[in-house]
Amino acid sequence: MTANPTRVLVLNSGSSSVKYQLLDMADGARLAVGLVERIGEETSRLAHTPLATGGAKREQEAPIADHAAALQAVAAELAADGLGLDSPELAAIGHRVVHGGQKFTAPTVITDEVLAEIERLVPVAPLHNPANVTGIRTAQALRPDLPQVAVFDTAFHTTMPEAAARYAIDVATADAHMVRRYGFHGTSHAYVSRETAKLLGKDPSEVNVIVLHLGNGASASAVEGGKCVDTSMGLTPLEGLVMGTRSGDLDPAVILHLSRNAGMSTDEIDTLLNKKSGLIGLCGDNDMREIRRRIDEGDERAALAFDIYVHRLKKYIGAYYAVLGKVDAVAFTAGVGENAAPVREAAVAGLEQLGLAVDADRNAVRSGEPRLISPDGARVAVAVVPTDEELEIATQTYDLVSA
Repeated sequence: MTANPTRVLVLNSGSSSVKYQLLDMADGARLAVGLVERIGEETSRLAHTPLATGGAKREQEAPIADHAAALQAVAAELAADGLGLDSPELAAIGHRVVHGGQKFTAPTVITDEVLAEIERLVPVAPLHNPANVTGIRTAQALRPDLPQVAVFDTAFHTTMPEAAARYAIDVATADAHMVRRYGFHGTSHAYVSRETAKLLGKDPSEVNVIVLHLGNGASASAVEGGKCVDTSMGLTPLEGLVMGTRSGDLDPAVILHLSRNAGMSTDEIDTLLNKKSGLIGLCGDNDMREIRRRIDEGDERAALAFDIYVHRLKKYIGAYYAVLGKVDAVAFTAGVGENAAPVREAAVAGLEQLGLAVDADRNAVRSGEPRLISPDGARVAVAVVPTDEELEIATQTYDLVSA
């Protein structure tokens, strides 16, 4: 074993996929990235890019029966580049785990007890936690001697006060069934809020930031001095902003109404709200680029979908401004937040009295670097900060095992 191994393998195990990145924490360099998808289907796909060697992307299509076979295939691809899982340079494997409940407030070395707790949380994360557990067990079997670390999507939001985290329902019922607001996208909100402070030349403890993570899934957070005090997603990722296929905030009586009057089952309503709502439900498209193209051609449904999306976004900016009292920056991130200039412009339009505005020329610039798009001297900075959840997971993992 080398004296100071610095590499971290980041695994994000979904129900039928595994995303991975190998990073060297000595300088944050990505050595390899890849994706295994359609696990368990007739034809699976593995795409692997060896960044360390500058090699071309390699793709293969063949049946991959389960996550164990998927990680074996990943290990073989890494080994082909001299980056195998048996490398003495590998310090740890960091796993993205969607739900950590109230117990896990920080990255955690995985033990049998930790795994049991992640499994106990399956009722509040039925789609994600089982896949996360499968990925962990498979990785443990491949490298039982190596530290395995769970980094939780929910952990960053555990600093929310009870006034923000609790729903106004019967306390005994809520506690018995773990019903409360947990929030998600936590690694992104943590990374972006910290990078925003760096962009302003300040310590995170000195900065209040509203982070807007706008991808196909979308969430907002109010971050006070580096700690989350409110976030838009709740018990599940369905609450909050209008998303690609999710409705976001909804009168809960809509569910009762559809059950009683439309005869819809709970599964049908679940599918409606999570997969057939949001932008795709409003206009048939969940790609903001396509929606903007349709708007430019005079499509009224696309224009209404855009307006509803922005209206909800603007409401959350105002609400979190009130929660924080003082705001130093609003940061846009993720696919839409980083690339859709019209969304950023519309989201802050009319909020000049709150100190919010964008400079048209700066907003139009496309860049992969963190940048300010507000005018010089603006009371509140408006920033675009590309998120890097894999680097955040690797950093948290490496810091923990190094300590």
